[in-house]
Amino acid sequence: MKLAALLLILAVEQNSPRVAMLEQAGWEALDKNRLPQATAIFKEAISLDPKNAALRFGAGLAAFLQRHDDEAKQHLEQALVLDPKLTRARVPLAQVARRQGDFNEAIRLFEIAVAELPGDAGLRDTLERWLRERELHDRMRLTIGDFFTVSFEGPEDAQLAAQALESLTRAYWRIGDVFNAFPQKSVPVVLYTREQFRDVTRSPQWAAAAFDGIIRVPMRGAGEKGEDLDRVLAHEFTHALIRSLATRSLPTWLNEGLASVLESDDLGWATKVVDKVGKMPPLRLLAPPFAKLSGGEAVYAYAASAVAARRLLDEAGGPAVANLLRDLGDGVEFEEAFLRRIQKTLSDFEASLNQ
Repeated sequence: MKLAALLLILAVEQNSPRVAMLEQAGWEALDKNRLPQATAIFKEAISLDPKNAALRFGAGLAAFLQRHDDEAKQHLEQALVLDPKLTRARVPLAQVARRQGDFNEAIRLFEIAVAELPGDAGLRDTLERWLRERELHDRMRLTIGDFFTVSFEGPEDAQLAAQALESLTRAYWRIGDVFNAFPQKSVPVVLYTREQFRDVTRSPQWAAAAFDGIIRVPMRGAGEKGEDLDRVLAHEFTHALIRSLATRSLPTWLNEGLASVLESDDLGWATKVVDKVGKMPPLRLLAPPFAKLSGGEAVYAYAASAVAARRLLDEAGGPAVANLLRDLGDGVEFEEAFLRRIQKTLSDFEASLNQ
């Protein structure tokens, strides 16, 4: 055996324990939402073992979660070249394609994933939703504003779309000024003009749905409900702005609380609910999605979240809250980010809510 080949074999054997250790550390960093750390770890591991599909998958997932879509696409595609059976890599790759506007490629990848993982109901439900959205998209018209692209279903709905665009633009400036932060890209909006308008802002199912950066609102009959429409669109725009700052590890109370506070100037409904109960719940109970809450529990959860978010904005200010969200987006642990940006511990803040 030639010396160069022997040295290569020895190097691989020596690197294998190191690669395994790095791979484990990379997935642990991902699990804890320490995304830049995960990226650095997988990068080092790939330099030692560039043909390891699992490492490419990890690096692609870290890039995807940070919305570094071109980098994510490169790693995920390479992972599938190295291991075509690595079906899980197709899921974030499909989502990247969808974010980049290639709906057909996104659906093609998801169809493969569903065929290879027939028992995964979540994948199947997502595919069915995407297929419905593509059908709707194919018949939609588009209105483009300075900050939003608004899709709607027919020419007869153009006036309603214009009304929504004006409302969203007002929310853009008002809410952006609170945070001193604005979305870096135009926000896509889909108006389901054949679905009856309703207040989606207190819906546990709506809150539990994975917000993917697209504002979706049922609109039929909304033209005569100007104030309600303004409030719903402002609520949904707040979610879009929050997502532009932090895409992961955001407790539901903070996400829904900020959206509820900034949808209008009237927070009387929330304080009445909390005053009637007599105390605020522990914030840790309001961190998971609200989907499994009953009607009364959901109202209390939304109200308490709004009260907590109002206090947070009053004490720290919108720019500090925006920096808290950015830290979460960068993978900083919530309590660490809270102390850094709000200048008090989460437990002290929580205790003050019941004083």
